[in-house]
Amino acid sequence: MNLKVSKTAVDETDYLETSMSVVASAIADPSRVSILCALMDGRAWTATELSTVANIAASTTSAHLAKLLNSRLVTCLSQGRHRYYRLAGSDIAALLETLMVVSVHSGKTLETKTPSHLRVARTCYDHMAGEVAVGIYNFMFKEGWFSPDGNLLSPMGTLQFQKMGVLIDPNSRRKSSCACLDWSERRFHLGGNAGAALMLFFEQKGWITKIAGYREVVITEKGKVAFLRLFQLTVN
Repeated sequence: MNLKVSKTAVDETDYLETSMSVVASAIADPSRVSILCALMDGRAWTATELSTVANIAASTTSAHLAKLLNSRLVTCLSQGRHRYYRLAGSDIAALLETLMVVSVHSGKTLETKTPSHLRVARTCYDHMAGEVAVGIYNFMFKEGWFSPDGNLLSPMGTLQFQKMGVLIDPNSRRKSSCACLDWSERRFHLGGNAGAALMLFFEQKGWITKIAGYREVVITEKGKVAFLRLFQLTVN
């Protein structure tokens, strides 16, 4: 049997492989990884701030940022005389979170060396991760708040979000919801449009506070009461 493969198909395969290698190359440096991890808090950072985080010279930081920009892993925002850098989107954050899971996986134990304050609750770009986020997702999943594939809120989930007062952007092109694999817990937390809306709601209600410049999230006393009432989740 003779199988013919079109030149277009071959060209597309070559392009995909080349594109993947470019992204892999951009991530394959400890200093660039430090920069990307810092940007996982969802904020926009200056090159000077990122230079401090990565513990490298400003000139070196500029070179690293140029490579990350060319690979479309970060974007640059200009405001007056200042330039700010941030992750290119939630899909990049999901990629980094997945890489963290793979990187710390030992194959023998589920124990991690994740700092305890980050393991409890942290940001994963624009949604919440960690033990608390995993617990909330587990409750929602068991209560049928998601469609079978997990990419949409079910009618029950939509109703519950409305009852809480969580506003989801109807014009967003992102998935309504998605299961994001948690770096420290190796289980899922809520990502997508619903995950972003939920964390914003928690912050507006004063149930969580974000530590400026870090990924750490602190659950307030009001939040502990609310999470127990809404999600049957006890936060120590």
